[in-house]
Amino acid sequence: MERSFKAEVAKLRLGAGQTFNGEGILAVTKALLQSGVSYVGGYQGAPVSHLMDVLADARELLDELGVHFESCANEAGAAAMLGASINYPLRGAATWKSVVGTNVASDALSNLASAGVVGGTLIVIGEDYGEGASIIQERSHAFAQKSQVWLLDPRPNLPSIVRMVEKGFELSEASNTPVMLELRIRACHVHGSFETRDNVAPRHSRRNPVQKPVFSLERIPLPPHNYTQEKHKIAVRLPEALKFIQREQLNELFAGELRQVGIVLQGGMYNTTIRALQQLGLADAYGASRVPLYVLNVTYPLVPEEITRFCSGKRAVLVVEEGQPAHIEEAINSILRRADINDPHVVGKDVLPVAGEYTGEVVLKGVGDFLRLVMPDGVDLKHVDAVLDGVGEAKRRAAELLGMPVPTRPPGFCVGCPERPVFSALKLIEQELGGIHISSDIGCHTFSTLPPFNLGNTVLGYGLSLAAASAVGPNFGKRVVTVMGDGGFWHQGLVTGVANAVFRNDDGVLIIMQNGYTSATGTQNIASSPDLRPEEGNPIAIENTLRGLGVKWLERVNNYEVASVADALRRAMTAPEKGLKVIIADGECMLERTRRERPIAAQKLAAGERVVRTRFGIDDDVCTGDRACIRLSGCPSLTIKDSPDPLRTEPVTTVDSGCVGCGLCGEAAHAAGLCPSFHRIEVIQNPSGWDRFMHGIRQGVIGMFGGAK
Repeated sequence: MERSFKAEVAKLRLGAGQTFNGEGILAVTKALLQSGVSYVGGYQGAPVSHLMDVLADARELLDELGVHFESCANEAGAAAMLGASINYPLRGAATWKSVVGTNVASDALSNLASAGVVGGTLIVIGEDYGEGASIIQERSHAFAQKSQVWLLDPRPNLPSIVRMVEKGFELSEASNTPVMLELRIRACHVHGSFETRDNVAPRHSRRNPVQKPVFSLERIPLPPHNYTQEKHKIAVRLPEALKFIQREQLNELFAGELRQVGIVLQGGMYNTTIRALQQLGLADAYGASRVPLYVLNVTYPLVPEEITRFCSGKRAVLVVEEGQPAHIEEAINSILRRADINDPHVVGKDVLPVAGEYTGEVVLKGVGDFLRLVMPDGVDLKHVDAVLDGVGEAKRRAAELLGMPVPTRPPGFCVGCPERPVFSALKLIEQELGGIHISSDIGCHTFSTLPPFNLGNTVLGYGLSLAAASAVGPNFGKRVVTVMGDGGFWHQGLVTGVANAVFRNDDGVLIIMQNGYTSATGTQNIASSPDLRPEEGNPIAIENTLRGLGVKWLERVNNYEVASVADALRRAMTAPEKGLKVIIADGECMLERTRRERPIAAQKLAAGERVVRTRFGIDDDVCTGDRACIRLSGCPSLTIKDSPDPLRTEPVTTVDSGCVGCGLCGEAAHAAGLCPSFHRIEVIQNPSGWDRFMHGIRQGVIGMFGGAK
């Protein structure tokens, strides 16, 4: 995993009356244990990957309580896991990245919502609309509405998050409905404190199992029961949910003296909104707002009585709702018109952006424009204008000082990434065979679509690259290439891609990047990981799985040997036999490798043992400065510097200190026949006597030829 929480999990044992200090994602875990959860499953993905990491590190505590924990194959599996709560009073939780993960889980989740649950079910989703951790910019709100799953969006502070987790289970059981709790990246990593309660052993668990099976035909989605389930949603579950939300006061009202106006906002938008009010002089440092606030910790369903009560008598109400469509804004307008309340002017997307992240600057401008539009009594509009103009002036001044726009930092491969040499090989093969259609996948290999490679024509989902190429292949003049990671292979690629391709005898080339982890989500273990712990299961070889499905053309190559990868690609593209050809590109994630090896090297150094570090360099006298090596390998550790030769104006390429010694730069240069300027360096710490002896000989030889200084 990307990070270990073994030190922090001790906080999960805190009991009643003690104070928890720490990170939001840890607080969620503590809240689950305080709620008597029976089982937890999920699939990693930003920004909630760490929830699975915390649970993995807390296995000892989970075993003591009898809580079952499972790392699922994909989000659909995690959602289906919640089926345990349909018939039995088992509290269950699942977690995944949304909205892409919710899309994968939708089949199981729709059926779960239709059948209803007896035991409380909570789905912790990582909502990252506008924040850049997902390629798809959509919200989960529409799915909650579609399937009638209640959606919680707590204020981003630990007491609110913990309370919503605990009340989420209660809401689920009171209304027999699954509940989703969305957390943005700032909520996941916010630090704070809350007063803890004792962990609760689940009612039923491995230590106290269910004794008798429960059969209820009414919970099976077959006619006529599926129609009964739909009616039950509307006639029973929704009213019970609304009663619970009001009774427990899940939404929060913060009264303010400026009663002509008000702000309705998503709970997750509270910190940003209150900061905007502070800057405008309408809230103090402790968050006390002069503008009345109605905070929706439950964004679906909305409570009509609370909406009408808050909006009545106001001149205007601002709705702070990120993204589009404007579900909440439109619903508020509908609620008010149905109640025949026409007083407040509901303002939302007319002063706030329709799309994009609601940053502090965005919300500040939106709130300021709202006040300018409405002009409520008691607001110093000159101060509002001064603040907004000041922000604009500061930006203009910054632009003047910089002289040019600050370049964006595009995503890209890590230094030493084992996937980069495969794309270097693909560039070389394209030079021989001409342009190739490449179907790309979700994961690190998506970065191949960016410079310097610009390889990858489509990206349609995690593990779906081979399926996405199925209609291109028959209509293209040559074989198409599909790129898939081992994480994507086990997620959906095995069934949706490989099985279908073999069944149809598709004539294409599949490259599986086997680095041993789901690297894009934090290097978590998967079915083929070589270092699975006993409790995680037994490793399954991808080769055996492929051969079992009937793949006949199969080769394994070392990622870092660019020439070998290019040879394998050449054979696959030109082989006379038809059918799917699979190349397994084997290379451990360098980031994970360095994390594993660095502490070992530190221990050896501390013990006075010999340690060798490999680095690569470029000879300034040989380098011509054409930078073909940069264009072909794309390694971030390759950069340029001024030539030390005063007679040369062109800068030369150099290797910076970030080099991890993977050797790709030299391999790519050799495979392409570029230049001989690369050299390999071994940095020896705590050298042996033999090392010192050989160093003396080398220096003597160099001196004989006039190289020593």
